[in-house]
Amino acid sequence: MEKTLQQIYYSGIQLLQNANIDNANYEARLLLEDTLDIDKTQILVYPNTEVSEEDYINYLNKINRRVNKEPIAYIIGYQEFMGLNFKVNPYVLIPRQDTETLIETVLEVCKTKVNPALLDICTGSGCIAISLGVFMKLNTIKGIDISEEALGIAKENAKYHNVKVEFLQSDLLQKLDMDEKFDIIVSNPPYIPTKDINDLMEDVKNFEPELALDGKEDGLYFYRIIAEESRNYLKDKGFLFFEIGYDQGKDVLGILENKGYKNIKVIKDLAGLDRVVYGEIAL
Repeated sequence: MEKTLQQIYYSGIQLLQNANIDNANYEARLLLEDTLDIDKTQILVYPNTEVSEEDYINYLNKINRRVNKEPIAYIIGYQEFMGLNFKVNPYVLIPRQDTETLIETVLEVCKTKVNPALLDICTGSGCIAISLGVFMKLNTIKGIDISEEALGIAKENAKYHNVKVEFLQSDLLQKLDMDEKFDIIVSNPPYIPTKDINDLMEDVKNFEPELALDGKEDGLYFYRIIAEESRNYLKDKGFLFFEIGYDQGKDVLGILENKGYKNIKVIKDLAGLDRVVYGEIAL
């Protein structure tokens, strides 16, 4: 006898709850919607709809992947960010709500700039560059990442959102033409100290790319390099914006001061934690 939507939904909730997964109801529903290509209205209005054995097995497979702590974004293949859906896979860091603070800060600080040129360093899924391309009028958008696989995902996301981005595979700024200049440089670089990687949640340390997490010995390695090298690529009165770890505000502010940036500010996220540091270059 085939099971109903309601029956398999409840079985999914139970399995996730038994595995101590937060938001078990929500995640069980999201995985069911993804498996059957339906929306939550159908689950609520037609709970007695029968589900084929094949679909039931596919659903349980996804539930079991989540039980084993695989991030739900990798299971369904996308993550919402700034109200936009971005394709993700294990080659890219999953976009997080914390990073929306970076987007909102750039939009506010740069609202008077006319058709600025933007560079996104460590672009990953492209969510930062593409979101800024959606929400502000940019003359040029360039995204850099060391990972060819990540850039493949970023290109798909740019195409999906109809945002023109030029992507470059490069270890930070090594392959960027010295003649290129930008009004805005943004970066969410790896910033977890190497010694802290093993203390991260299972769904992060076991599934997300270490390349996008490991900020070397003290977590500040990439901030130092990017702050130094960005000076060569920023126009006069150009801005450098960083996402930072909650306890890195003072250190990254100091790095920007040492590199000659002016009007440096630390911005807090919705939780009241330091999340963004930015500064301006005066040539």
